[in-house]
Amino acid sequence: MKVYQPEELKNIALIGSAGSGKTTLAEAMLYEGGVVKRKGDIDSKNTVSDYHDIEHQQGRSIFSTVLYTEYQNKKLNLIDTPGLDDFVGGVISSLAVSDTALFLLSAHQGVEVGTEIMSRYTQKFGTPMVFAVNQLDHEKANYDKTVEDLKNKFGNKAVQIQYPINPGLDFNAVIDVLKMKMYKWGPEGGEPSIEDIPDSEKDKAEELHNALVESAAENDEELMELFFEEGSLNEDQMRTGIKKGLINKDLFPIFCVSAKKDMGVRRMMEFLNNVAPQTSEMPTPKDSEGNEIAIDPNGPASIFVFKTSVEEHLGEVAYFKVMSGKIEEGMDLINTRSDNKERLSQLYCVAGNNRTKVDSMVAGDIGATVKLKDTKTNDTLNSKGSDWKFPSIDFPEPKYRTAIEPKNKGEEEKMGEILNRMAGEDPTYVIEHSKELKQVIVHGQGEFHLNTLKKQIESIDKLEIDFINPKIPYRETITKYAQADYRHKKQSGGAGQFGEVYIIIEPFKEGMGDPKSYKVNGKDITVTNRGTDEHELPWGGKLVFVNSIVGGAIDAKFLPAILKGIMEKMEEGPLTGSYARDIRVIVYDGKMHPVDSNEISFKIAGMQAFRTAFKQAAPKILEPIYKVEVMVPSDFMGDVMSDLQGRRAMIEGMNSEGGYEKITAKVPLAEMNKYSTSLSSLTSGQAMYTMKFDEYMAVPGDIQDKLLKEYEAAQAEEE
Repeated sequence: MKVYQPEELKNIALIGSAGSGKTTLAEAMLYEGGVVKRKGDIDSKNTVSDYHDIEHQQGRSIFSTVLYTEYQNKKLNLIDTPGLDDFVGGVISSLAVSDTALFLLSAHQGVEVGTEIMSRYTQKFGTPMVFAVNQLDHEKANYDKTVEDLKNKFGNKAVQIQYPINPGLDFNAVIDVLKMKMYKWGPEGGEPSIEDIPDSEKDKAEELHNALVESAAENDEELMELFFEEGSLNEDQMRTGIKKGLINKDLFPIFCVSAKKDMGVRRMMEFLNNVAPQTSEMPTPKDSEGNEIAIDPNGPASIFVFKTSVEEHLGEVAYFKVMSGKIEEGMDLINTRSDNKERLSQLYCVAGNNRTKVDSMVAGDIGATVKLKDTKTNDTLNSKGSDWKFPSIDFPEPKYRTAIEPKNKGEEEKMGEILNRMAGEDPTYVIEHSKELKQVIVHGQGEFHLNTLKKQIESIDKLEIDFINPKIPYRETITKYAQADYRHKKQSGGAGQFGEVYIIIEPFKEGMGDPKSYKVNGKDITVTNRGTDEHELPWGGKLVFVNSIVGGAIDAKFLPAILKGIMEKMEEGPLTGSYARDIRVIVYDGKMHPVDSNEISFKIAGMQAFRTAFKQAAPKILEPIYKVEVMVPSDFMGDVMSDLQGRRAMIEGMNSEGGYEKITAKVPLAEMNKYSTSLSSLTSGQAMYTMKFDEYMAVPGDIQDKLLKEYEAAQAEEE
């Protein structure tokens, strides 16, 4: 294979809702480019993309698949992405290295809720979009409605390049208003006949052609002046204007295809070759320091790893984009995360699980290598002397969680290794070994996402696992001040143990003044701040430890032991064993013994005094609250609202966005269990949501009583 230069490369992400036909289109594009000699199909499980067993079982894309095709002396790097929101990680990593998003829409499903979500990701990465209305041969194809919906969402930026003459079962022709020709196919698709536009279509074609000319001219001042002078633009001038509109995200061309019948695919590839921007035409990428790194084949060698996977018979594969310079087989690069040297022992151009070995690749290209020692997704590898580090890809917050354990005891370590490997392949899996909850928690994008993980572990790794209900990471705090003291005294021959501690605890709030006086059991206690230690707690919130000891009642050397005892009790709160937070502890008095006092004595005394005071300080259980955004068609708005309110949601706002209703609410994590499944059931799969941790809030009194009883019962069982 030739070494393609930056101006000969196009990096294109195939995105769209599940069932829109991305994998089928990819197959047709590879066939048209001669990379495959025969088109596969999903039902036969022989497509170049979707080659994993789990994808064959599910009948859908689970992973993003790197592909390439060669067409008219250009190389098109394609990344076929999953359509389900559960597997959005593949979409995001693909957009991070692509210069165009080819957005497929099903002509019979039209603009779906996923369109809104995915278009947000293209906006985030600044990726130009080309729309392809697919499945025009479907009996329920409705091209006009699809275009209408696109225009409702994107306004006049969505511009038709083509429109079909006869959508439906007999579909076989489109009018191309850029070329001003009719493309017509035989039953087998492929190469079309190019004919003059029929008289019956000339008025409509002319109208759409003029709209396209105006849209193209609007993106370039010189073209606009020329348009005013001449009243029109030629084809090359239109291409120039369309390309500028694409790059500026001011123009989104609309094409017509039937990927399954290979109709319109060739013409669309021609357009992508001629008009879609190459990497060097897009805004110059920046490293983490904000320095611009030119896409220069003569610059220092640098690659960015956007995806890793473990492939049968091959091991770990790292997929990368060449950000600068030229890389060659056998080259040594430095990983900027670990500073370790990595050797590119083999380089591949990839088409699914078909890999073509190459000797070198240059800036702008996408490829793969194998057997790197310690390179992960988001790593940058540079030639010696360069210290560039490209920004990590930000993946969305998890929306679903479950606890996981092996069916057979003793296989926890094996399970942990498998989970860490799978999180490396799909960074939207987040693995949490929770010391607090004493559970391994797997976080993901939805129930289907995690069920897929379970199937993979059981079928590929042959490890039987169970999903169990995850515990909620509650927190404990206090709402008023309280005093307590505790004397620890133990004598058992020889040196004994003695330590006595007097403390006051109170809720901590940022900006509160020094402690001064308190009334306890009718008596005033005055304290003086002789030293304050603020401790940011690993689980959130603070512990503020104030030394108010007067007259040496407790030697300063014992204060760290008192603090340690209090901290240990905060790690296992007195109410439910949950972490405690946001408390100020004032140690104001105590007693020592000249012989028997030691650190363990004061640690125990501090712990027990804190435990007693905590229960007297009107303690409250706090629960994690998440900010939830739901995008839902208006028809289902009432049902979704009712369901949220049944989950103790606090509705914060509602507004229309992109033809959908957006509900913003704060919802307790305890009420979000299996929400993705419920939402899908309520809306026939037409709604999507995101959730992100927001804050901790006190649980209602009845729920606190219930949690206390459950904890007491669990403690009694353990005893």
